[in-house]
Amino acid sequence: MHPKITYEDIDWHRLWQNARELKSWTPKGPADWDKKAPSFAKRNSDSPFIDLVLHHLPLTPETTVLDAGSGPGTLSLPLAGRVKSVTALDYSRGMLDVLEEQARQQGSVNIRTVHGSWEDDWEKLTIEQHDICIASRSLSVADLRSALAKLDFYARSHVFIVDRISPTPFDRGAFEAVGRPFRSGPDYIYTINTLYSMGIHASVDVISLNRESSFTDMQAAMDSYCWMFKDLTPYEEKSLQGYIHANSRPAEDGSLIVTRANPLRWAIISWKKNS
Repeated sequence: MHPKITYEDIDWHRLWQNARELKSWTPKGPADWDKKAPSFAKRNSDSPFIDLVLHHLPLTPETTVLDAGSGPGTLSLPLAGRVKSVTALDYSRGMLDVLEEQARQQGSVNIRTVHGSWEDDWEKLTIEQHDICIASRSLSVADLRSALAKLDFYARSHVFIVDRISPTPFDRGAFEAVGRPFRSGPDYIYTINTLYSMGIHASVDVISLNRESSFTDMQAAMDSYCWMFKDLTPYEEKSLQGYIHANSRPAEDGSLIVTRANPLRWAIISWKKNS
């Protein structure tokens, strides 16, 4: 006789960890993101992703926002002009340096940066409750449940998570081109089910970007695609360059347009406190 397993028997924390162990890519640490900060900020500063996300947030001039895993301020910087204050938390000092410089240039004086991680004691970092807590593309953590509990605790009104829908942000075709298997790792469906197991019934909206990405030149495209892999061999790099060349075209301004095998798709997961 097979045991009658129901939803309540599923250990979503264990499944999350299993999927992380089997994924094809290697998580980046603070030092990696420090180096990536300037180019990452430049590529994301005018992305349609920003407006697609901000459209979902209930913002007022009196709103306070905690942006956990803020990166170089992709959301924090545009938010600063719409709300009372923004606290930007990130474990990459390089990302926060870029954010602070951008804030100075745009004259934003209501952004506070905090150098810290999901695993740190946020109370010791003097993080207080905010009206809205955001975690945008920043939940690649070992203990998802604890991270979600923190967001819920530090939010007075709403929580918004932007989580990837597999294979985003990776290009499955690139893995096939270099001859490596592709295992996505956990995506938004693990987050939704973990929240459900915590008694949080969240809403989900899907946003999608087109399949085309613009790069200044082939080297910039290669740098971006190499970021998806670890320790590429010279042969694999040549295969990857061939893949990009076969799936790209020059733009009128001289940049390079690369068409991905799949569009970038993100899930906006949200819930209202005490709803």
